[in-house]
Amino acid sequence: IGTMILESGGNAVDAAVAVGFSLATTLPRAGNIGGGGFLVASFANGLSITLDHREKAPQNAHRNMFLNDSGNVIPGMSLYSRASSGVPGTVDGLIRALEDHGSGNISLREAINPAIYLAERGFKISYYEANILNVYKSFFAKNKAASKIFIKNNGKPWKKGDKLIQKDLAKTLKRIARYGRDGFYSGNVAEMIVKEMQRGNGLITLQDLESYSSKYRSPVFGTYKEYEIVSMGPPSSGGALLINMLNMLENYPMHNLSWNSSEYIHLLTEVQRRAYADRAEHLGDTDFWNAPIDILLSKSYAKNRIKDFSSEKASISTQIFAGEPYSYESSETTHYSVVDKYGNSVSVTTTINLDYGSGIVVDGAGFFLNN
Repeated sequence: IGTMILESGGNAVDAAVAVGFSLATTLPRAGNIGGGGFLVASFANGLSITLDHREKAPQNAHRNMFLNDSGNVIPGMSLYSRASSGVPGTVDGLIRALEDHGSGNISLREAINPAIYLAERGFKISYYEANILNVYKSFFAKNKAASKIFIKNNGKPWKKGDKLIQKDLAKTLKRIARYGRDGFYSGNVAEMIVKEMQRGNGLITLQDLESYSSKYRSPVFGTYKEYEIVSMGPPSSGGALLINMLNMLENYPMHNLSWNSSEYIHLLTEVQRRAYADRAEHLGDTDFWNAPIDILLSKSYAKNRIKDFSSEKASISTQIFAGEPYSYESSETTHYSVVDKYGNSVSVTTTINLDYGSGIVVDGAGFFLNN
């Protein structure tokens, strides 16, 4: 679909938007209109932009919302309840990118039509996707709206070549194609989201939806040898950490290390330990947190950070700066990149957090809510 848009005269942004909406249909566990993402673009004219369209906490959210009266965490509430969902940002972000940086040759309807077709007519699922749907059958069974779409009528397992049809999602996408962001953040779809919230302990209101707006953020820039790096700044931690780690690696003769040798893995592990310790301590949403980005991006800081590296011995995570970095990396979230013939490049990370988000589908609208 992305290639088709490029061949129809679209640029990299047009294609990225079409791919984003199509993933909402073909990859319901991660591609989404019920979650959010980050977009990074570098254009042939030298401009670089980053667009934050991650989910936003509802106005009624508060720091103790997942704790009981005794101050203890309520198991599962932050992941598998309606209260776990932030205000979705994907639709606003993709539309804003198209309006501000698209070629002008591709309309919103043209960008969304392929996704509508796939949702309404269905598409054949792969062996891998069939397996995932089968593994999550008991998870879908906990939500009536999810069961109707993602568990087969006859209760039999999904298999390669089966068609996944999503009629409610097609209707939602049609509203977005016709009314733009208003087709999602107000009107029927918005009312369905709020009704879904009211079926449990959800917090998202019509006002939360209407007031949502994606934000352009300042990109982070760095260099690695002769390459320039342009990436996403906070609230994403990825860009700053990527540059920080490459700054550390620049101090070592990587060309002398064999790919995936023990020496190579050891060096990368030590670099990542230090970067992730800094991430846990220093990074956050700059709307609310003063992150020391300039320091994390500096080459002198990186050089000082890695000076205690030993090629003979692994360090202990708990003894590095801010403590033990994350020991678990999940398999959720997806990423895609588009480069066009004009020299424009776009990369998008999109997610609803865990696979299939909270497991709760907005009844009548056909998409999973994020968690």
